[in-house]
Amino acid sequence: MATKEGLRPGGRSARVQESIHSAVRALLEEQERSTVTVPQIAARAGVTPSTIYRRWGDLSVLLADVALARMRPDSEPANTGSLRGDLRAWGEQYLDEMSSELGRNLLRDVQCSSTPGFCVAIIGAQLQTILDRYPDQPLPSVDRLINLISAPTVFRVLFSAAPLEVEELHRLIEIALTH
Repeated sequence: MATKEGLRPGGRSARVQESIHSAVRALLEEQERSTVTVPQIAARAGVTPSTIYRRWGDLSVLLADVALARMRPDSEPANTGSLRGDLRAWGEQYLDEMSSELGRNLLRDVQCSSTPGFCVAIIGAQLQTILDRYPDQPLPSVDRLINLISAPTVFRVLFSAAPLEVEELHRLIEIALTH
């Protein structure tokens, strides 16, 4: 993928990327994902299709890039005053966001991404922020939290007829907190 984590293009490049990302988001709100095309995106963004192909290679990579950008959190996880409360608030929000139609589509697009580990890095950073609030407590590892909270959530969203139930999410958080 042409855009890399941590790199923030400036000037014209940033404006072009934002214009293209905005065009993709708008088109995805207006029509089915399967009907969105590079020429439509280019026309909406005011660029040529070759600009998109040069930067992203193909539509699936562009959709993955837009999905990855949307998955970056806007703020720190909620601080409820307790590790259990913070994990519950984070887990419930994550479950709610990922089980929405938009969340499912984002997860599917990210599967096409050529940046393996990106989602784990985003989720891991959020969970580490929570853990860092409680330095005087015995803490599970970030990997344990990902394996017991995020992984079952994503699996159920992508491969089950129904998302994980909130009560089951709470049980998994309890398991994650036992040492």
